[in-house]
Order: sequence, then C-alpha cells, then structure tokens
Amino acid sequence: MLYYAISKACSDLKREKFAMPIYEYECLSCRRPFQRLVMKKEEERDLRCPKCGGEEVKRLISRVHHHSSEQDRLASYDPKGAREDAFFKDSRNIGLGAKKRAQQMGVDLGQGFEEKLEKLRTDPGSVIRDSDE
Repeated sequence: MLYYAISKACSDLKREKFAMPIYEYECLSCRRPFQRLVMKKEEERDLRCPKCGGEEVKRLISRVHHHSSEQDRLASYDPKGAREDAFFKDSRNIGLGAKKRAQQMGVDLGQGFEEKLEKLRTDPGSVIRDSDE
C-alpha cells in the first residue's frame, strides 16, 4: 500500500513537472549522510539516522544538476582542462574529444561516426561484445 501511495504521488508530481522531494541529510551523531523522500515538512521531524538511529539530523545542500545539449557541451569542452570523476562517469561525454578536434580541423565525421557513437553512449559494453565477433 505504501509503495502504491508513493508511486501515485511520484506520477502526480511528474505529470505536473515537479522535481522529486528527495533530500540529503547528515546525522549529527555519527556524521553519516543519507537521503530520504519527504513529501511533507512535518515528516522531517520523524527522521532517524539509518545507521545509528540518531534523531538529530541536518539537511544538506545538495549538488544541483542541469541538462545541457551536446552543442553546449562541445562548445564548452576544453581538451586540456582538468576533469572531475563525474565527467568520466557521464556516457554523453564519450567521443566529445574526437568531435571537438574534428570541429577544430573542419572535418565532418559523417553519419556513420554519429551512429557508432550513439551506440557506444547507450551501450558501452557493445564495443567489447562486437569485437569478439
């Protein structure tokens, strides 16, 4: 029943294009960060640390993400710039260096490159599976 209620609330929120109210907290006793879905402000009063059961928690300021188009990412991509781990974990960045270099050289990599790149971005394991054949 609880699953249904949360699922319904989530689908209602999605329909209205609201973000999910998932907040990050830190236990003041053991310092463990954790996340919770909080639908009402009153629910925050009942939060407990999942590790130690501590009742004193504080809400953390979460990192915010936004979507940027491939054109925007390509325009802001600096091949010599430092990268955080998040850059390498984002499969949308696969091939960004090759596309930037081709753009700088005025070379059109063609539709075949775009198709292979899209396959690689959506299924990175396909490179290994396809090479075994």
